[in-house]
Amino acid sequence: MVNRAVLAHRLFTGISRRHLVCLVEELAVPWQAGVEGRRHAVRGGVRKRAAGAGARHQLVFVDRLVATLIHLRHDLPHSVLGLLFGVDRSTITRAIAEVRTLLAERGCAVPDHPGLRLRTLTDVFAYAQAEGIELRLDATEIQVRRPPAGRGGRRAFVSGKKRQNTMKATVIADWRGRTLWTDALRPGRMHDATAARNEGIDVCFQHFPDVEILLDDGYLGLSRDHRGQATTPPRKPRPGALPGRVEQWERDRHGHSSDRITVEHTLADHKRWKQLTRWTHRREALLDTYRAIASLVSDHTTT
Repeated sequence: MVNRAVLAHRLFTGISRRHLVCLVEELAVPWQAGVEGRRHAVRGGVRKRAAGAGARHQLVFVDRLVATLIHLRHDLPHSVLGLLFGVDRSTITRAIAEVRTLLAERGCAVPDHPGLRLRTLTDVFAYAQAEGIELRLDATEIQVRRPPAGRGGRRAFVSGKKRQNTMKATVIADWRGRTLWTDALRPGRMHDATAARNEGIDVCFQHFPDVEILLDDGYLGLSRDHRGQATTPPRKPRPGALPGRVEQWERDRHGHSSDRITVEHTLADHKRWKQLTRWTHRREALLDTYRAIASLVSDHTTT
């Protein structure tokens, strides 16, 4: 039988043992409540046997959490994890599906506010306005498998930028590169600004007029519609402009890039998890996977 603590530290090096203990304390009760809820639905009522009677779990919750973290970090196959934990592959598959959903529903941690987590775009804007924080927003693409021939909407996943089948995630970070929010993933063909608008960013700008966000050139439409709030790099001077004007533009553009680079570092932190380098599983599970990883990364960066 595998030593669980050794396994967690040798294979999953992304979090500390203290973080692992905190995750167990936070998620054990919701997981047990979900198990009892499913049992209640199957029985059609309250249990008729004494508490503690019946079969035991082959994989306790701590092992389920460790197996999920290893799978997210290293993308080990379920069959390999089953051998490591001494259970069947189907047990690992079911455990990962349950724990991954719990991790995805946690939301992102808030710096200097233990217990407070951001789950929606409205939460992020409200937090930024209350704390006076300037946000950074950017999108990243994750390569996915090509849909089967003949399936409707097949071209929607072909990215015009990468020339691959991708899914696009929009991420918001603060000035120190700490993850604050990630959206519902969109097909790779969708424009970055369109993906942000579909999440309701226009409404958030209207309700939180003091919030400012730094963007790249892909969000010029947002900058045009929300001047003073959505800031993109300055436009290049026309040919024949005075040398002083060109030098000023270079300084302003460099300053904007230096301020916005933290969100690029945030995306790099996400891509260090092997499952986000190239997604080879069902596309339906990618959303929960990305949100679970973003939640774990936010825990690490806030501490």
